Amino acid sequence: MSAVSARFVQVASKTVSRVPRSVSAGLVACASSRIVQRVTGPQVVRDTSMNHPLWSSAHMRSYSSRPADAVMSVRPKVTLATLRKLYKRGEPITVMTAHDFPTGTLVDKAGIDMTLVGDSLAMVALGHTSTSEITIDEMLHHCRAVARGTRSSFLVADMAFGTYETSPDQAVTNAVRMMKEGKVEGVKLEGGKEMAPTIARLTQVGIPVIGHIGLTPQRQASLGGYKVQGKTVAKAKAMIEDAIALQQAGCFAIILEAVPEPVARHITDILSIPTIGIGAGAGCSGQVLVQQDMLGLYGQVPRFCKTYRSLADDIVGALREYSADVKSRAFPAEEHCYPMPQEELKRFMNMVHEQKEDEQKGASASVGHA
Repeated sequence: MSAVSARFVQVASKTVSRVPRSVSAGLVACASSRIVQRVTGPQVVRDTSMNHPLWSSAHMRSYSSRPADAVMSVRPKVTLATLRKLYKRGEPITVMTAHDFPTGTLVDKAGIDMTLVGDSLAMVALGHTSTSEITIDEMLHHCRAVARGTRSSFLVADMAFGTYETSPDQAVTNAVRMMKEGKVEGVKLEGGKEMAPTIARLTQVGIPVIGHIGLTPQRQASLGGYKVQGKTVAKAKAMIEDAIALQQAGCFAIILEAVPEPVARHITDILSIPTIGIGAGAGCSGQVLVQQDMLGLYGQVPRFCKTYRSLADDIVGALREYSADVKSRAFPAEEHCYPMPQEELKRFMNMVHEQKEDEQKGASASVGHA
């Protein structure tokens, strides 16, 4: 590299010194390759700046066949160590469900700590009447889609009903599939101390596990429906025993669902791992909601859910506007269409005109022969 080009690189480096390190390195690399080409000539150094990750197809994408790829993650990857640090310093852990590439991308973009591919997708995405109807193959399909949109958030997924209850060996076999084929980083399973041996086996082979007690939707039939759990002293005591057993088995966190706030707070206080509440009050170590519920996509939501947006009305309104625009031919307008070069347009119109003339002549000849 000549002295002139080296000087340009030094200036570029100073210019981006206040930019995050991962970004500044790319900017300097792009600037350097362009500068060297201009100084030394294209025969010496080829301009490769457009091949740099900063200039990926995401910058040039002009079609909506699928959302643009994330160029880079400005947020460090959330790991189990990250979650433990949040817990130790008392910072609430945020968890949100996702069921496909767009919802996974949005959760990750929002800076949520943990993304859960919940079996609730059986109801909110697939239209089933309960979570127990989804299969492991369906879960794997959705896990892979969410994983493609997840760069920073820690990704976990529910194990489908019937894939872990029979034996620890069954659980290991299917959890390995979730990790390898589903691309998740941990699994969640429902149940109390009766599931401790299974959880211990999973953690022994290196599979991170989140426990789930309180209201366990996969078992709602045996619970008499979707009801609050732990409302009596006896049931609260049993839930405390369950929580301790799951912690001892190796869970890195436990979800408490539909549990009275004092009970959830006490369980949180006595454990040394995070509790993630859903309808369990603000005393938990973190919170989780179903994305479709908090976005107001399906109308009525559980009492414990805060609806942050009412997107159903906005979406239906937009679809109705689209339908009206199509019916009235207001859409697509000129700005939504692709033009042709003027010279090619003239040639095309001449071709069309000539074809019509030939068709008319042919029709006239046919009439004459008749």
